[in-house]
Amino acid sequence: MRRVASAHEIPAGTAKPFRVRGHEVLICNVDGEFSAIEDVCTHDGAALDQGELSGHCIVCPRHGATFDVRTGAVLALPAVIPLRTYGLRLDGDDILIDL
Repeated sequence: MRRVASAHEIPAGTAKPFRVRGHEVLICNVDGEFSAIEDVCTHDGAALDQGELSGHCIVCPRHGATFDVRTGAVLALPAVIPLRTYGLRLDGDDILIDL
């Protein structure tokens, strides 16, 4: 597990991008529940951190592909390939992810 950020850096309802060991990672905070996904749309490679986080869904800003931030599952086309997800846990205020 690798420390990425402090929980207070990512307010509820927001997502923040990080580069960790060569991976583009997006940490999402949905009402205090944190998730870590790859920060690259599987449809066209757009950065998802520029998209809208609504509940557990993130919408790609380029073509509207929608993903579940907990599982990486595709919820709306044009993407058909799920996002990679990363194991995440809180240690006090520290957010740790498993690459």
